[in-house]
Amino acid sequence: MVFPALAADKVVSDDMIYDLVRRRLTSDTVVKGGALDVEVKNGAVTLRGSVELPKQKERAEKIVKKVNGVKSVVNQLTVRRPK
Repeated sequence: MVFPALAADKVVSDDMIYDLVRRRLTSDTVVKGGALDVEVKNGAVTLRGSVELPKQKERAEKIVKKVNGVKSVVNQLTVRRPK
């Protein structure tokens, strides 16, 4: 028998974290993160790419930190000037 409390402690794989992070960044109306690069290694998520506004960079990091299984976030996003 599996108890719900024990199931919540289950280790989340890097692939699962990657999928969740990609989905959340892509669907977020502020970040619009479909073009961002995401790398996950042992629960550490690295974000790369560029966004137009500083608030998009900050929000992307906040979104990733809330994903189950994420241990740390390295935010290497750059802010580019809108054309």
